[in-house]
Amino acid sequence: MIDGKMQSAETDEFVYHECLIHPPLIYHPNPKTVFIMGGGEGSAAREVLKHKNIEKVVMCDIDQEVVDFCRKHLSANSEAFRNERLDLIINDAKAELEKREEKYDLIIGDLADPVEGGPCYQLYTKSFYEEILKPKLKDSGIFVTQAGPAGVLTHKEVFSSIYNTLRNVFKYVVAYTAHVPSFVDTWGWVMASDQPFVLEPNQIDNRIEERIDGELLYLNGTTFLSSTVMNKIVHQGLMNETHVYTEDDARFLRGYGKAYGA
Repeated sequence: MIDGKMQSAETDEFVYHECLIHPPLIYHPNPKTVFIMGGGEGSAAREVLKHKNIEKVVMCDIDQEVVDFCRKHLSANSEAFRNERLDLIINDAKAELEKREEKYDLIIGDLADPVEGGPCYQLYTKSFYEEILKPKLKDSGIFVTQAGPAGVLTHKEVFSSIYNTLRNVFKYVVAYTAHVPSFVDTWGWVMASDQPFVLEPNQIDNRIEERIDGELLYLNGTTFLSSTVMNKIVHQGLMNETHVYTEDDARFLRGYGKAYGA
């Protein structure tokens, strides 16, 4: 927990991280290079590195203290932190991505939720996606981001806005959800590309079998495609959303967590 807000739980973080990482890697025809914005606990890198065809993973997190803590205490991610394919950078992800010349097959937003006064909300804006992030993707590249609570009562907080913002930047955008018990809500992710997302369940399962070392605990082809089907309320909320994230007009999660002094 950070400032009283749940970040991750060892018992169920695999749900969140499998949903964040594997769909875009499976849909990409042949991913080799990945840039992770955030991801300090190492779980996102761990899941990426399960893919045998990945050659390089850049993980850029702004918080050295979080990275050091997770490297020391989260034994499930020890191998990922030691993997020679991982390039760990401590920096602001926006600044790091902007200064790099190379392009990536996949860019991942494993970021904190957009909160007022926090460091991350600018990484959910249309200008960031359009001017900094998208130019760093290769032609067949895919972007995926965590997108906050996506429940019947919570999907309009930020999920629908992130989805609509990406629809204004990319040709093809897919939202999907899953229940994460430790978050006490349904959670949302959005992936986006200028190439269509077209795979049948058996094709997804075949790519999982061919590409991944080990076995996924949560995702398979049928599970993923079912996760893209929203209930009527959430679906209508996404389709009717008009808000676009900008620096001057952002939506924030409020009332989540509380900091306590020692």
